[in-house]
Amino acid sequence: MNRFFSTLFAFITLISLSCSKTDNDNGVIETVITNVDKPNIILILADDMGLDATPGYNTFGAVKPMMPNLQAMLNDGIKFTNLWAYAVCSPTRASIITGKYGFRTQVSKPGDDLSLNETSLQKYMANENTGYANAVIGKWHLSDDESHPNNLGVDYYAGMLSGGVRSYSSWDLVENGQTTTVNEYTTTKLTDLAINWIDNQSQPWFLWLAYNAPHTPFHLPPNDLHFQGDLPSDTASINANPIPYYMAMLEAMDTEMGRLFNSLSDQERANTIFVFVGDNGTPNRVVQSYPRQRAKNSIYQGGVNVPMVISGKNVERKNTEENAVINTTDLFATIANIAGVNVTEINDSKSFKPLLTSSSGAIRKYAYSDVTNNSGAIDYAVTDGIYKYIAFSDNTEALYNLIESPLESENLLDSTPLSIADSNAKSALSAELERIKNN
Repeated sequence: MNRFFSTLFAFITLISLSCSKTDNDNGVIETVITNVDKPNIILILADDMGLDATPGYNTFGAVKPMMPNLQAMLNDGIKFTNLWAYAVCSPTRASIITGKYGFRTQVSKPGDDLSLNETSLQKYMANENTGYANAVIGKWHLSDDESHPNNLGVDYYAGMLSGGVRSYSSWDLVENGQTTTVNEYTTTKLTDLAINWIDNQSQPWFLWLAYNAPHTPFHLPPNDLHFQGDLPSDTASINANPIPYYMAMLEAMDTEMGRLFNSLSDQERANTIFVFVGDNGTPNRVVQSYPRQRAKNSIYQGGVNVPMVISGKNVERKNTEENAVINTTDLFATIANIAGVNVTEINDSKSFKPLLTSSSGAIRKYAYSDVTNNSGAIDYAVTDGIYKYIAFSDNTEALYNLIESPLESENLLDSTPLSIADSNAKSALSAELERIKNN
């Protein structure tokens, strides 16, 4: 169905759903609006993008990519500063799609499969009769089974199942269970797929667009997609100084995001909410500000504190910063809430939809994350947005005041005795950690 007929059908459907006939005081039949159109939802996931690599988060990272489309979202929406994800991608993705902490779904590290017994966000929205079409396009990394996304409730899936690709210009595309080799730049191809899918929708839609950029292999994207200038493309040059290439990959993603946004009609764009999230911290080869061993894969802020920007339909707060503590699990309830489901809390997920219209205070008191290493040992962390407590797998502990020590350079437990405030914070955070682990 082409764009004209798709839009016309959607308009007619909207009128039929949102209008009713009533008698006024004079007995004349009038049309009364009883329901408003539901917003389309785009969730964009960037792969391996921490605060240090994100425009607008200027506390960290001296070098920033030029991302005018993300900057436009920042100008027109909300920058969230206290979002916690997992330090690697699979647990983060599982936490969003299930609203559960990783230890509950057994997805705690890359390579873990998400059970088909879990209720995905897409299935939940369908079960609640939201009327939304859904698609996941891009990186999956929750199973190697080609049918896994569809079996989990995704109407249309197209992307790569694995954690990364060997080459951004030659890779395996899985589309609704069928695999083909594609020789197109991944960021561009995924955007093409997203545009084509949206063009064929005649009802409200939820698009999960998971770019694999800027995940390794670091490389030089097509020149028309980035702003880093004339860089050599040989492996030795990239290995010697990978940061410009990493920035170029982010800029290429932003350019393609802009192409996606511009493909929407004015009516569609005005009726769409845009959510941009990083899935974990920046890789240590290209990390800035944070110590290299406290980036991706670590329980420190450089691994788990990630960017999130939201703008678009019904986002009334503009060019503002929100410091409320949020977990990536909370996207489950929030997106369902935006889609019309009357839910404020489910599993480990709390809806932060109220924050889109007002700074109404804390949605949750604590954020939680953990990291599982290759031996199966786990580091745990909890924060209240000011203090952060870490229980390491070797039975040592750390306590940080993130306001006074945002790079976690001063472990308060190295100083004795603790102040009353520090001691009370440690007690509260450690108690919350035990509650989560045993609940």
